[in-house]
Amino acid sequence: MPARAIRVSAAVMLGAASVAVPARLATQELPLAPMRTSGQSVTAAYEGWFRSPDGQISLLVGYFNRNTEEILDIPVGPDNRIEPGGPDYGQPTHFGPRRAWGVFTIPLPPDFGDRQLTWTIVANGQTSQVPMGLAPLWEVEPYLEPAQGNTPPVVKFSSTGELQQGPPFGISAEYEATVNEPLTMTLWATDDGQVDPNRRALEGAPVRIRWRHHRGAGDVAFSETQPDVDETTDEATTTATFGQPGEYVLRVQVNDSSGATGGFQCCWTNAHVRVTVSP
Repeated sequence: MPARAIRVSAAVMLGAASVAVPARLATQELPLAPMRTSGQSVTAAYEGWFRSPDGQISLLVGYFNRNTEEILDIPVGPDNRIEPGGPDYGQPTHFGPRRAWGVFTIPLPPDFGDRQLTWTIVANGQTSQVPMGLAPLWEVEPYLEPAQGNTPPVVKFSSTGELQQGPPFGISAEYEATVNEPLTMTLWATDDGQVDPNRRALEGAPVRIRWRHHRGAGDVAFSETQPDVDETTDEATTTATFGQPGEYVLRVQVNDSSGATGGFQCCWTNAHVRVTVSP
């Protein structure tokens, strides 16, 4: 597993002596310390808990890499662990600069109650710990923005594939690749067209695509991290090239036209794809 990068945000709890702010009320980064190019910490960002349409309760989690340039690979283990019951809950091991929203979810058992999970990240010699639980004020609605009726974009990974919307669950697609040979990946994305009148809508296609390296020990190079969407077919294609063999997880975030920051749970869909890379 890979791992190590830096950044923090106004999502919620930050640092060992954390500050808690409900995710739905906090959409800008907290100016707790100046941003630097490297040498800073990575902090977990607990964004809240939510109910899926089938009743499943899950935690929604991102991170804040406080570096503006440094990317960190921190393998699951002593320096990247969620406890109790972990250390591996599907968290990233590759941390790109700045804030990443809704990076993964943690489905909870029905009897979770008032217990808590704690994500500990050690980066550049700095330790941060963030507790995550089911306090009522932390409930969020990632499938619907009630005021405007906005819903997340809909994504699928084949023309007849299963539709996905909102936070990431499990693996949405699987691929096989060879070291240093580009892997072509195509997805289909559409949106309901609802736009918050209080936010400036982006011009052009109704959705924006952004690919990211989530887990995996080697380098990943995308031909386009933000491929254009064909407005006739709803397709967006990119390639990924892997620097060494192993198992990787990539994350694709699809935002609607209201913006690309991801700060509103209504406006994006995240999905994970697994790539097995042979020599």
